Amino acid sequence: MGFSTSWPPLGFSCCRHASQRREEAGSAGLGPKGHYGRGLRRQRLRYAEKGMILVDGSLGEGGGQVLRTALALSLATGEPFRIQRIRARRPRPGLGRQHLTAVQAAAEVGEAEVEGAALGSTTLTFRPRRLRGGDFSWEVGTAGSVGLVLQAVLPALLVASHASRLKLSGGTHNPQAPPYEFLSLVLFPFLRRMGVAVEGKLEAYGFYPAGGGRVQVEVRPADKLLPVVAEQRKEVRRCSALALLARLPRKVGERELAVVRRELGWEEGAVVEVESPGPGNALLLMVEGEEFAEVVTGFGTKGVPAEQVAQRACDAMGRFLAASVPVGEHLADQLLVPLALAGGGRFRTLPLSLHTRTVIEVVRAFLPVEVMVSAHPDGSEVVELVTGGVA
Repeated sequence: MGFSTSWPPLGFSCCRHASQRREEAGSAGLGPKGHYGRGLRRQRLRYAEKGMILVDGSLGEGGGQVLRTALALSLATGEPFRIQRIRARRPRPGLGRQHLTAVQAAAEVGEAEVEGAALGSTTLTFRPRRLRGGDFSWEVGTAGSVGLVLQAVLPALLVASHASRLKLSGGTHNPQAPPYEFLSLVLFPFLRRMGVAVEGKLEAYGFYPAGGGRVQVEVRPADKLLPVVAEQRKEVRRCSALALLARLPRKVGERELAVVRRELGWEEGAVVEVESPGPGNALLLMVEGEEFAEVVTGFGTKGVPAEQVAQRACDAMGRFLAASVPVGEHLADQLLVPLALAGGGRFRTLPLSLHTRTVIEVVRAFLPVEVMVSAHPDGSEVVELVTGGVA
């Protein structure tokens, strides 16, 4: 028998939607003791001043996810916020180049007034004035993930009044983030089910640490975002593997695919040698079916055998396939903001990651949405969002 809980779990406080003008909100919901709240200390999201949401950057995973989610929600709702202790749980706290690019991108999209936008800054104030679509170009300048920069602006552009065309350069295949193929094969198709038109194009590969990749994304908003239900996984239609190589021996990819054939029994696979400013390797395991897809990636690392890279990826894909869920771990945390803006939705996924739980906390700070999580008998979890969004 499963259980259901409203977020945040017992021991947490977060502020309600800023339009309610409450000085401070207590915890809302009773999570099971020692389960979803495990590993998270008591944290507080409250008003720093009238009309300003205060976000603790050490919340949950305590990394860039807190900042990116807050930027996206601030742009979409028009609510200003102040974040302190940015990336407090990282070896080098404060804004890195990738995070600063995300702030600058969000500021441009929202014509925002920003204080504290500097490398190493641990405090930032963000006041959006007007959400606008249009043509934008952003350069991370390193192998920092273009996909993570996109997280800060894409949800808001889904509800903008005009279409947008984005050009991003930096890392397209970075071990700290899902690769471009995750965006094009997994995230964008799901967003299209919500009524928007999102298309991407990979113009150049950028591996860590050299970077140099280029991506274009076009967004045509819908009049209203549609809630989506993704609870049952339908038939798997295709399983394939792709070993990407830049400036590395072809044999590396062949060894990776040999592990995929042995561990997963997949026969469809190819080694693709690509141009990139620096060397790199990414093993992409892709599953496609009716109304779902998943991409699991193993990134080659200096000193790590190709067989070990492939084994880790196969293990992760095996967990996804065995769970029979339609939504994978990385898609789960990226769906929460769009579904919250749509005013509802439901999906079944693997046990929630700390990233996903962190996003839930920040969502509740900006929107009057309840996020309920229930355990499925097979060990997966069902996430449901209810009440009004802004689209």
